[in-house]
Amino acid sequence: MPIIKSISDLRNHANEISGICHKQGEPVFVTKNGKSDLVVMSQVAYEELESKLELYDKLEEARSDAERGDKGVSHANMMRRLKDRLE
Repeated sequence: MPIIKSISDLRNHANEISGICHKQGEPVFVTKNGKSDLVVMSQVAYEELESKLELYDKLEEARSDAERGDKGVSHANMMRRLKDRLE
């Protein structure tokens, strides 16, 4: 269930809202004059979201490559490349 706070709560209880974001790992939705205005989240949650978005972009790129007929790299070839990098 989303956590919703007013902008005055954010102003008057910023430490409490910060604690909620960190403890629950979920964003807090902030309203202004009864309407959605902001989303507040911890840095960790933001970085996780950014990582997911980057992964989705890469998956979409791979899907597009596959549709164009690009077969990519075989598993054996990739394993050789990785082993070469480690050495």
